[in-house]
Amino acid sequence: MKLRTNNIKKLAQEEYDVLVIGGGINGAVSAAALAARGAKVALIDKRDFAGFTSQQSSNLAWGGIKYMETYEFGLVRKLCMSRNKLMRSYPSTVKEIRFFTTIKKGFRYPPLFLFMGTLLYWFMGNGFTRLPRYLSTNKINEEESIVNTDGCSGGFEYSDAYLYDNDARFVFNFIRSAMSYGCIAANYVSSLGSQRDKHSWVTRAQDGETGEEFTIRSKVLINACGPFVDELNQLSGQKTDHRHIFSKGIHLIVDRLTPNQRVLTFFADDGRLFFVIPMGPKTCIGTTDTKVDDPVTEVTAEDRQFVLENINARLKLEEPLTEGDIVAERCGARPLVVEEAGSDETDWLQLSRKHSIDVNRLDQHVSIYGGKLTDCLNVGDEVSDIVEKLGVRYPYPNARWYGEPAPQVKKEFMHQARLMGLDEMTDASSSEMLSQRLWRRYGAHAFDLLESIRANPTEAELLIENAEYLRCEISQAARREMVTKLEDFLRRRSKISLVVKRSDIKEAPGLKEACEILFGDEADAKWNEYFDHR
Repeated sequence: MKLRTNNIKKLAQEEYDVLVIGGGINGAVSAAALAARGAKVALIDKRDFAGFTSQQSSNLAWGGIKYMETYEFGLVRKLCMSRNKLMRSYPSTVKEIRFFTTIKKGFRYPPLFLFMGTLLYWFMGNGFTRLPRYLSTNKINEEESIVNTDGCSGGFEYSDAYLYDNDARFVFNFIRSAMSYGCIAANYVSSLGSQRDKHSWVTRAQDGETGEEFTIRSKVLINACGPFVDELNQLSGQKTDHRHIFSKGIHLIVDRLTPNQRVLTFFADDGRLFFVIPMGPKTCIGTTDTKVDDPVTEVTAEDRQFVLENINARLKLEEPLTEGDIVAERCGARPLVVEEAGSDETDWLQLSRKHSIDVNRLDQHVSIYGGKLTDCLNVGDEVSDIVEKLGVRYPYPNARWYGEPAPQVKKEFMHQARLMGLDEMTDASSSEMLSQRLWRRYGAHAFDLLESIRANPTEAELLIENAEYLRCEISQAARREMVTKLEDFLRRRSKISLVVKRSDIKEAPGLKEACEILFGDEADAKWNEYFDHR
């Protein structure tokens, strides 16, 4: 908690080159790119970092194969290149995964035609992934016996990528990187509106934990509030060329349905894509696409019924899935970009997740619309170029702001881990070796965890069964990860609340100790805040 308290003091005391409002993926990469180049950056979010749309994705980094149906080949090419860039930059985190797709008889396109489309998709991605395969019904039965092939005319398999950990953790690592480069960031700090004076922006802010109000001064203001960009622009008097409309997507998380590490892909009864996605010991199923007017959404009984009916019809399960099998739910509004002057009758099902950046050069104001995780590195670079044109000079204009540490750093970490027998300490319930997991989550900062375990081997013990988090990781989260509420840790710094039922979390003996490590004297209050709220 000291990190947040000290950062809030600094927000009010200094003037910044750039203030970023919003700590989702767009704000996170903007802050990381700017701070690495030497700009003086501040970032605030009224919730936790990645606390809204950026925690509700399908954890996929894909090139947008569905946009080929609407002939958006330029966008598909761009997204494929962005996906490849992510996979090269984060080989431990963003991994290739196969999409195993089944086509029913009578679908609007025959399987062979769709397979030819996957070959074009592979070619547009520079052949970066494994080649697609055509699947006969017999081949589907042989390789995925869980798939119901009644009425099936065939299928195909192709590659895209996915996040090994959860989306919110990926976003936070950009925030943490920005802070390492000098960005002053704080969660649970709201913008009450901004005004431009002769030389700079003056933003009124409020600490959501204490209620204290203060001002933040910056030369440039970046609105990266995701679904709330339009709302914040009204407070600062900005008019833009774009606006958002919203599509609600949901996922249900259940116990693992198949041991194979691949995404099962179907077309739902209404023709939309439907996924069965591996999530460690669990499976994530969905999604829906429902137009909504408000970005604050929830899973309805109809949503659950839609997903359960579709999954039960497409898989051969010993027992049909019911609501009682649901471990957790994800629900979020995807912000889709439209022209401000466009009609409300826009065919929103045809809209892509591309981003747009509106710039008011006179006011030195930037608004980021739309976007998706796959394209995040491009957003960071584009924002950095825009801010430079607005007059901010970078001491380190060519600094690399993303990617895992150099291979030799990983090699040294793995060498030290082998010498101390780290992998032999891996709990039997874990899905991967400790050395791989710690490196993927923390990169060079994983060396600190090795030091903690050397000093005290009990630091390598799991605190919560099936959660795959060690005692030393929680200590590190308390020091470095600005965990302000228990939900921040359970849902976003980790994915514990996505893979462990709430009742099991509450009864886990180690959670009390985790609270004490994270919050000290406030442990009981934070515990009660989380479970009373839920």
